[in-house]
Amino acid sequence: MSTQLEQLKKYTKVVADTGDFESMKAYHPLDATTNPSLILQAAQKPEYKALVDSAIVDHKGSPLSGDALVDSIIDGILVNFGLEILKIVPGRVSTEVDARLSFNTQGTLDKARHIIGLYEKAGIGRERVLIKIASTWEGIKAAEILQKEGINCNLTLLFSLAQAVACAEGGIKLISPFVGRILDWYKKSTGKDYSAVEDPGVVSVTQIYNYYKHFGYTTEVMGASFRSKGEITELAGCDLLTISPGLLGELAASSDPLPQKLNADSAKSLKIERLTFDEKAFRWALNEDPMATEKTAEGIRKFAEDIVKLEKLVQAAL
Repeated sequence: MSTQLEQLKKYTKVVADTGDFESMKAYHPLDATTNPSLILQAAQKPEYKALVDSAIVDHKGSPLSGDALVDSIIDGILVNFGLEILKIVPGRVSTEVDARLSFNTQGTLDKARHIIGLYEKAGIGRERVLIKIASTWEGIKAAEILQKEGINCNLTLLFSLAQAVACAEGGIKLISPFVGRILDWYKKSTGKDYSAVEDPGVVSVTQIYNYYKHFGYTTEVMGASFRSKGEITELAGCDLLTISPGLLGELAASSDPLPQKLNADSAKSLKIERLTFDEKAFRWALNEDPMATEKTAEGIRKFAEDIVKLEKLVQAAL
């Protein structure tokens, strides 16, 4: 009997949500995603010290100094991790833009182009890299421009249909709706426990997936931030799912049947209202959704905090 992980791979592209190389080797994901928190955790482990040291050595003799030097070294660290990941996975790696640029369209553009340039200098084609950007209005507008330049984007910290629709209208390559963080908010807000099938995060991603498939959008949906195996099995059939090593292990340890739950053909026959968002409508829709507003802001703050910690780690090494 095949494992649940093997069954899942028949319907969905499985992505590793980790900065740990050994976990990737163990579960054979197609792609891998990273974020500042995962890179910070990995960078502090002795086995990855060489990737940090290499980025510092590469800046010996650099004309940069102070914050600009540290910023450039961190870009080097992020890309060093990405390059190692691409030796393991056959597909793509997601590398995140500094969260402090989440409301800065031009800053996001500059950083994304710089990161892609570092990958290209190392011999990696654009098709193997996704630039991760927060799903703010400014981030989505930056990603629209980057997509036209052939730089594929992964819009992260996505918690609402309004964010998802704006991304699809902008021709974004991929979105990462956060399942578990939506559940966290509702559990805290209502004091209730939810079964996997009624899990608000599962319901949200199902709604987004069906909307995309119904209207024929090509933007890929990658469920992320899972709290339980049940959330994953309820989304079997989603374009991609990015899963932590612990939950990959649970799927690999079970041989229970795992049926497909999401289906593009089924979505086409659903009755769904088409939505459009200009900037005013987008900001109002997000404002009217307290969960999406709070979790987007919280996620940006957390990733920004971890970039600051990574900066301190680099400063100490220098």
